[in-house]
Amino acid sequence: MTSVPRLVATFLALLVAASASRSAPPIEVAVSRSGGAWIADFHFPRRAGAWAFVRSSITREGARPWRPQSWTVETPGVRLERHGHYDVLAGADGRPLPERVRIRFAPFPGDLIADYDPALLFSDGSVALYSEQFDAFPLRSPTRAARLPIDLGDAGIAIDPTRVTFRDSGGAVLHAGRRVASVSLDDDDGTYVLFGPAEPVATESLAAIIDPALPGWIRRSLLHDTPLILAGYAEALGPAPGPKPTLMVSWAGATPRLTSMGGSVLPGLIAMTYEGAGVVEENEAVRREGLWFIAHEGAHFWLGQAITYQYSRDAWITEGGADLLAIRAAAAVDPGYDPRVALQAAVDDCATLTVGRGVAAAEQRNEHRAYYACGAVFGLIAEAASGRPFADFVRALVDANRADRVVTREEWLAALDRASGDPSLHADIGRLIDRGAADPKAALASLFTRAGIAFAPDADGAPRLL
Repeated sequence: MTSVPRLVATFLALLVAASASRSAPPIEVAVSRSGGAWIADFHFPRRAGAWAFVRSSITREGARPWRPQSWTVETPGVRLERHGHYDVLAGADGRPLPERVRIRFAPFPGDLIADYDPALLFSDGSVALYSEQFDAFPLRSPTRAARLPIDLGDAGIAIDPTRVTFRDSGGAVLHAGRRVASVSLDDDDGTYVLFGPAEPVATESLAAIIDPALPGWIRRSLLHDTPLILAGYAEALGPAPGPKPTLMVSWAGATPRLTSMGGSVLPGLIAMTYEGAGVVEENEAVRREGLWFIAHEGAHFWLGQAITYQYSRDAWITEGGADLLAIRAAAAVDPGYDPRVALQAAVDDCATLTVGRGVAAAEQRNEHRAYYACGAVFGLIAEAASGRPFADFVRALVDANRADRVVTREEWLAALDRASGDPSLHADIGRLIDRGAADPKAALASLFTRAGIAFAPDADGAPRLL
């Protein structure tokens, strides 16, 4: 099975919320559809040498910027350029940008590295647009973007607030489960807004918008498993923040020789896309992949939204934590699921990805898997050392950090100290985060021994979970 789980770049949403200059007037963006024409009208609050887009990830297939494939600048004297990690609106011949810029675009459904799909396309013609694809920040010159890191917080960049208004000349849009004539969203309200006729199916625990062409067995599986998983999390972790969650599932068609499922999580919303001839008929591997995905992304309602991390280098807190919560949730819902397979994969990958290099800098190496694998391993150590389910460790983090909703690395490790009573675990995990180890297999084996995790070393000294 070819599955494409997608790293949810929650650090970008946190960055926008934390770094925006709330005293500054917002960028106003009017996004509209009229028939088959899609328009984004930008009204920038002041003149600048250029405006760069906060969310400028590249496509997973081909590693290319997606906006040049989707956006056409209609305002004379304005160009869309790529500088470093960022898509930039720049004036011709170095001139400042006008305050108003019009973009004509075709909704882009491609899979991006470490970010949300700009659009989800449904077989009935409905389209869901991701709202924060329009967020931007000013620069003195377009070339300045080439020197900026992926994490703008490291560069001290202040993000201007953005307000995006969505309208459809053909009727109301769907936002947060309700039909409205239009909706205006601030930059900390990132979500999908649905254009078109699709309507949610309401259940006790969620609202589901499911593509009518999605294979029926997948629909039945999702509507059965998702409420069970979310109810289990709510019992262990407390109520999910915000309104009733929404599940949004699109169908990209029965592409020959393809079996694919991927998606992401947003505040109160899980988005998924299925594609390929390999998922048309009922398939146990595909069903289990969907179960796992719902479990991981559903965990982010608590570990990612109720609380999140301080810097993108600390993504192991939420991504790895969500993986471990998902492993436990999948085992609770599906008696045939063996959690040791996923846990062993995390151990093996964490050992491979920390040979002489730390977890914290994984994004700079495009090794995002380190956040998932090592974060799950760190959570496993906390679980074993405390003698209690990992959900109890997470709930303590949630309860202790409700005020600012941020869990720093130091706070996570201090919680480990309290749960384990062994500060040596804290010290050794900190070294793996900062600089890795010359022999991570031995380092993990030592941590497992002290935490009380049952394992046996293989011929290479790698710990094999029992």
